Amino acid sequence: MLGSLRVLTICLLIPSFASAQNMSLSTAVTVKDLETFLKAANERLNDLSVKYNQAQWVQETYITDDTEAVAAAMNENYLQAISDLAAEAKRFDNLQASPELTRQLKLLKLLVAAPAPNDPKERAELARLGAWLSGIYGKGKYCPKTGPFAGQCMGQSEMEKAMASTKDPEVLLDLWVGWRTISAPMRQNYTRFAELANKAAREMGFRDLGALWRSNYDMTPEQFSAELDRLWNQVRPLYLSLHAYVRSQLVKKYGAQMVPPTGPIPAHLLGNIWAQDWTHIYDLLNVPSGSGVDLTPILQQKHIDDLRMVRYGEAFFTSLGFEPLPKTFWERSMFRKPADRDVICHASAWDVDNQEDLRLKMCIRINDEDFRTIHHELGHNFYQRAYRHQPFIFEESANDGFHEAIGDTIALSITPEYLKQIGMISDAPGPDADIGLLMHKALEKVAFLPFGLLIDQWRWGVFSGQIKPDDYNKAWWQLREKYQGVAAPVQRTERDFDPGAKYHVPGNTPYARYFLADILQFQFHRGLCRAIGYQGPLHRCSIYNNKVAGERLKKMLEMGKSQPWPDALYALTGERQMDASAILDYFAPLQKWLDEQNANNGVKPGW
Repeated sequence: MLGSLRVLTICLLIPSFASAQNMSLSTAVTVKDLETFLKAANERLNDLSVKYNQAQWVQETYITDDTEAVAAAMNENYLQAISDLAAEAKRFDNLQASPELTRQLKLLKLLVAAPAPNDPKERAELARLGAWLSGIYGKGKYCPKTGPFAGQCMGQSEMEKAMASTKDPEVLLDLWVGWRTISAPMRQNYTRFAELANKAAREMGFRDLGALWRSNYDMTPEQFSAELDRLWNQVRPLYLSLHAYVRSQLVKKYGAQMVPPTGPIPAHLLGNIWAQDWTHIYDLLNVPSGSGVDLTPILQQKHIDDLRMVRYGEAFFTSLGFEPLPKTFWERSMFRKPADRDVICHASAWDVDNQEDLRLKMCIRINDEDFRTIHHELGHNFYQRAYRHQPFIFEESANDGFHEAIGDTIALSITPEYLKQIGMISDAPGPDADIGLLMHKALEKVAFLPFGLLIDQWRWGVFSGQIKPDDYNKAWWQLREKYQGVAAPVQRTERDFDPGAKYHVPGNTPYARYFLADILQFQFHRGLCRAIGYQGPLHRCSIYNNKVAGERLKKMLEMGKSQPWPDALYALTGERQMDASAILDYFAPLQKWLDEQNANNGVKPGW
């Protein structure tokens, strides 16, 4: 996850809305005026974003009422600034200027996920609610009273570990229900937060906040919604095959009374708090060959600690020709959960000063999953540093899916061959292990696809008014079933607020980026493998230690957001349209095997 935001808490000394209107009436603006305005805005935004990032880092790594208050105050200043900037920018709406200047002007209005209402009291309220929602999630804990985890009060990181470590359905149910007790109190404040953010989006000229979010992809909101539908329909048959096979194996484990053979899968049985990653139930799926390589016991046997795990990630990027991470990265990052305070453990990469103050915030566990997550997060860091020479407004990825996809593209190169090269294993498994390797990867990547899509489907419905506050939870579970084929294991009511049990909802982080990243990473991977002349199964390709791949990657990363994303996609892959066929290519051997298994056992996909 991308941690530091480009701008969030900013106080700009620029003309008020009224004075901007007067200027537009009395003065004919020129391209030179626009250049001056954007230059000043970029410089001021860059300077003040550093102050925000420092404050936000403290809030997430030292959660107290005081740090929340500081973050809220900073956020209020930012919201005021963005309102003023958007007002002054209207002076230039009808000015004919270069594509670069016009692009900066447009992106200036899209810098935030929650714009500020014009009313000062509402602006302050929005900032306060945002800090409160983020803070209550970070402080959230559940303390089981019975079972193997009795007496342990668990936050998100501990909860994930607990749900991954047991197959007892009663224990899993208790953990699943318990984690959702942290989100029920969010409902009222989230409702008000959405109302205020929606109002601000309309004041900026958007239909609602969801339309604002969907305007950030070099296409109309309607076109973007259609694009997501197109991509989902490309990959849905693969997901249905996987879902059907997994469900049939869970029926064998837990019985038809608990797992309906033709219905949705109970959410607590998939090894993850949110049922978004199914890798922890691999051992229940009766896959005939091994899963490739499980790094967890290897890391532990080699006594590799959290610091060395991060060093392995850095070494991948330096093998491609990137410069090592700066000294301050190692001094200022958070790799371990502190014993003396609450922190937000959700892994994130930070670019505090928009230059070299890169950081990783993560409560690292010594296991396979976190080894790969580190490679993902460092992808953000190396992307951040690559575009640091761009104007501040362009210091972002081509679209937000690109930022998430880059690190995952690197993680796709964590193949057995790569692990052998770095001395993690002595021999790479042969082709007979490919079905197991692909199944393990599909439980992470393919299983995630509908979850990555539905989070924002729910929020767009909330923002548009299609989903009313009285139906928040009902609509949430309807979407979970529609897209994911997953159901709540116990009855849920509107006293619950299950969307809030996922960090990105109270944190107000748009989520379509993760669905896009799940598609794009395979397209990036295929493009880079083609560029280096790789011949063989796509899932066995690694770009480790290949400078040709590194140069192509650098070229795209350095573009930042200065060009429409199809241009950046072309620079990396030679293609201009997002295309899910790469994920189908990657998993083609597995889908063939899944379809054969399902057909031979009379298992019908769907629910």
